[in-house]
Amino acid sequence: MGHSCFRIKGSQVTIVTDPFAPDLGYTLGKTAATIVTVSHGHPGHSYVSGVSGEYKTLKGPGEYEIGGVLIIGVATFHDADKGSLRGKNTVYVMDVDGVSVCHLGDLGHTLTSSQTEEIGNVDVLLLPVGGVNTIGPSQSAEVIRQIEPKAVIPMHYKTPVLKRELEPVEKFLKEMGQEHIEMRPKLNISRSNLPLTAQVFLLEYHS
Repeated sequence: MGHSCFRIKGSQVTIVTDPFAPDLGYTLGKTAATIVTVSHGHPGHSYVSGVSGEYKTLKGPGEYEIGGVLIIGVATFHDADKGSLRGKNTVYVMDVDGVSVCHLGDLGHTLTSSQTEEIGNVDVLLLPVGGVNTIGPSQSAEVIRQIEPKAVIPMHYKTPVLKRELEPVEKFLKEMGQEHIEMRPKLNISRSNLPLTAQVFLLEYHS
């Protein structure tokens, strides 16, 4: 969808992460959901009124079970100074049909050992890479080493339509040594087709 917003479809639920306000540059459309996760209260990540359907909104740390899906919210910060600059951020780990999906929100720092332990096993990592007000390319690569996911999907980076100043995704791809990756409209992942080691996938955005 764009920025830090994804639609994650399981057999029982549809999860929308960090829906954005219209002035960001992307198009959200009328996306229906059963669960909406909000990592923090900034308009580019908390525009829940742009989502349709009868959904449950998650806005902070805790353990939730909705529609057979277990979601754990892990407390982190939006900056490297324990939230003194930009406040708090919630990382969400979702078990969707046996696949563990982790959305890092606007993570502003590498993880502590206790945060890494709380996040636990991750199959698919949704990772901010654009710097400025989140972790940038080198820190993003370090977080991948901390979490050790199977699939990595970059988010929160500069695109031609984004009305914010962030680093482009190419800097992260260079850091990862995977510079030539084609964008795809969606990614179908199950336990049976997970990559063996961390592989980066690029998803198209809606402009």
